[in-house]
Amino acid sequence: MRLSRYFLPVLKENPSEAQIVSHRLMLRAGMIRQQAAGIYSWLPLGYKVLKRIEQIVHEEQVRAGHIPLLMPTLQPADLWRESGRYDAYGAEMLRIKDRHERDMLYGPTNEEMITDIFRSHVGSYKDLPLTLYHIQWKFRDEVRPRFGVMRGREFLMKDGYNFDIDKPSALHAYNRHMVSYLRTYERMGLTAIPMRADSGPIGGDDTHEFLVLAQTGESEVFYDDRVTQLKLGDRQVDYDNWDEVAGVCKEFTTLYARTDETHDEAKFAEIPEEHRKVGRGIEVGQIFFFGTKYSEPMGAVVVNDKGERVPVQMGSHGIGVSRLLGAIIEASHDDKGIIWPEGVTPFHAGIVNLKQGDGAADAACDALYKALVGAGLDPLYDDRNERAGAKFATMDLIGLPWRITVGPRGLEKGVVELTSRRTGESEELAPEAAVARLVEIYAAHR
Repeated sequence: MRLSRYFLPVLKENPSEAQIVSHRLMLRAGMIRQQAAGIYSWLPLGYKVLKRIEQIVHEEQVRAGHIPLLMPTLQPADLWRESGRYDAYGAEMLRIKDRHERDMLYGPTNEEMITDIFRSHVGSYKDLPLTLYHIQWKFRDEVRPRFGVMRGREFLMKDGYNFDIDKPSALHAYNRHMVSYLRTYERMGLTAIPMRADSGPIGGDDTHEFLVLAQTGESEVFYDDRVTQLKLGDRQVDYDNWDEVAGVCKEFTTLYARTDETHDEAKFAEIPEEHRKVGRGIEVGQIFFFGTKYSEPMGAVVVNDKGERVPVQMGSHGIGVSRLLGAIIEASHDDKGIIWPEGVTPFHAGIVNLKQGDGAADAACDALYKALVGAGLDPLYDDRNERAGAKFATMDLIGLPWRITVGPRGLEKGVVELTSRRTGESEELAPEAAVARLVEIYAAHR
């Protein structure tokens, strides 16, 4: 993409309505535009990152054996009356009537609808285990939407639901989701800590939230700082191996890490003082096991191997896809702008032409652009007739991880400059070597 042809409405000044870094930088970088309180249009740059994040979530769900589908945003109220949640959910649910005066709602979550789908098509234990998920827009009518996409009313969410014949099988599904989420966040360059949490209106006995540490987080968190060093890395986990999956979960949940809702001061005091930390965190996902909370009242039963009709054991698992953009920016920025991790960057590299209109510089930039595209990468070429400082400022603001700078002086020596956004370090390389280096870097993020 050439920047001269792209829609990137960057702002030079900080928007007065933005209270936190991610909201300010998303507005300044031309990623979003507010249409109403807590409701945003996703402009091209923001939409590209949103799709990158969504793709990673899809890939890790499929890797774990989960099956995608798509449910509607509007739901009939009768399903929620069956579960008993329609009147209990509260004012956050947007309740509406269609032209026939039927009660409808804009879905804040999908436990009832997925249970209805399951009970309509599955009747035997032989069809279990089963986990279905989708990535869909949700709406919760927050009384005070704020912080941009971090606490909006409309948001994109991955929600998945497992159906199992017994509790041990359902707990394996719980563990499987925990591992898949850990891998998902790592691929996005995040350290997301699973913390024992409160189940809230979803219900259930077991639940963990995944929190990214940030000063602007809404939740107070208490943790052993050694938990921040745990990584899955390149480990290949067999999701069908119950012991292996449970072992990974034990590794990541043994050290103390809790939100303020479940904090236990006595247990916290047992941690060595040098590792005892209190901070704030941004919730980016949550997993629940709730047994038969929905299957019993809604009649989601199967015939087991003894010929008995039994309610299935269930759980639900959510990732805040749109909220993740804000969390990543909160965790990865500096005073110049965003610093995207390679796994989610909207463009893999920026090409800056220091002397637009110079024949050699133009030709070198065109060749670099074609070489990167030919190698499967997605570059952004700043071909505007602007001064170098303005081009660098734009690249720093939008946060592409790598920048290739092309100018007449370097070309006389047969080199371009490859710069890391994160470290600021630069090196001079032949153009083909710079392309090869970027191909090598991004091979590790696919």
